Amino acid sequence: MKVTTSHGAVIRGDSSQKNIALVFTGHEFAEGGEDILNTLESSGTKASFFFTGDFYRNKDFQDLVRSLKVAGNYLGAHSDRHLLYCDWSNRDSLLVDKNTFIEDVKANYKEMAKFGIEKEQAKYYLPPYEWYNASISQWTGEMELQLVNFTPGTRSNADYTTAGMPNYVDSETIFQSIVGYEEKVTNGLNGFILLLHLGAGPLRPDKFHDRLPELIQILKGKGYTFVTIDQLLGNRIKY
Repeated sequence: MKVTTSHGAVIRGDSSQKNIALVFTGHEFAEGGEDILNTLESSGTKASFFFTGDFYRNKDFQDLVRSLKVAGNYLGAHSDRHLLYCDWSNRDSLLVDKNTFIEDVKANYKEMAKFGIEKEQAKYYLPPYEWYNASISQWTGEMELQLVNFTPGTRSNADYTTAGMPNYVDSETIFQSIVGYEEKVTNGLNGFILLLHLGAGPLRPDKFHDRLPELIQILKGKGYTFVTIDQLLGNRIKY
């Protein structure tokens, strides 16, 4: 299977196939969780969820984790404490050492195991802040995991922004960036890892998960199939 990579992470599946992996990350907020779960179930859609150890430990979120698992969605790791791995302006400058990275990832999987999610079932790893470099990719591979990240081109990953942020992007703009990309770019959203957030907290005025039913309906109408991350990438991991 042909995939697209960047700095050692897989960022897109087979661009010749009309498959999309809808991916949600979660750390401190989860206000969209129940609505997202209901949307997925009502539309017959599966998605992938990458949560931090802090998220899995949060008693307020544990029923949701169980429900997502029972519904057949993919549950994965997103670091234990949501560490920033490398400098924003100098990607090659690491902010963590190898041992810190390894112990943090292990702690994340320890929390997942409490929900019956073993490492062998969840070998795709999505870095916190969706920010990493080649060293992080290498260390991930040495742990027999495969680093993945979102496919660039849309504004989907900006759904966490709040009105007070200089980089705030409203939900209509995000929505149009997705459907517009699909219409204008060769191969559209084929093989996309389309990343959203489970919650943005109380300061975001418009929650993008409210637009999710419409987005799924439109994309399914265009012939796309929503698959989990392991289905998109063929469950073949190269370290």
